[in-house]
Amino acid sequence: MLRLHRALALIGLLLLTQSAAAEKLRLVADLWPPFTDATLVNGGLATDIVSTALARAGYASDFEQVPWARALLGIGEGRYDVLVNAWYTEDRTRLGQFSGEYLVNRVRFLKRKDAPIEFNNLQQLHMYPIAVVRGYAYSPVFDEDASLQKVPVHSFSMAVRMVAADRVKLTLEDEYVARYYLARESAKVRNAVEFLPKPLSENSLHILVSLKNPQHEQIVAGFDREIAEMKADGSYARLLKQHGM
Repeated sequence: MLRLHRALALIGLLLLTQSAAAEKLRLVADLWPPFTDATLVNGGLATDIVSTALARAGYASDFEQVPWARALLGIGEGRYDVLVNAWYTEDRTRLGQFSGEYLVNRVRFLKRKDAPIEFNNLQQLHMYPIAVVRGYAYSPVFDEDASLQKVPVHSFSMAVRMVAADRVKLTLEDEYVARYYLARESAKVRNAVEFLPKPLSENSLHILVSLKNPQHEQIVAGFDREIAEMKADGSYARLLKQHGM
């Protein structure tokens, strides 16, 4: 009888282990520091928030970093379960189910602290040279404004140094991304620039759960619930602080 109990216990443990393995979610994202970057703590700010919320909802996860097109294709084909960093588009609803908003991406202008520049509409900025990163899309209204004096550069780091040196009057970037790179600049550059108050644009950030995963509705519901709980209990704010935000 004792052997029978031991055998049943081992079988039960094996089934539990297999069930847990089956529920381990495959998270994916492209390289986008400080949000998603395998070299950063817990995969970056967004990856940390997402994996923490999913763990609280009962889902273990693994994170893989791949180019954006491969990540999106993998969600559509079911090779990945959760795209960590997705902006909402109607087309993507055919690939997966969106969660609620868990972060907001705000694209903001930066200027020298001593420059008397104000921004309420783009027409006010037509007189100023603005450093922009080649190939980067900021917002349709900005990208399509031919009257803006856009100065193409290779990176945000180059752009913000040009602003600090007064070689251009403005640059722009997602606020979290800008703060991440500014923290790696010299104090001379950091102390010379500041954000303009009004953002150019705002986009809400979501997870996108593959429709190929039969539990996609439960995963999204659990994620949304835990994000709300994390904001209420202070753990969300602590994660932002741990990532320097």
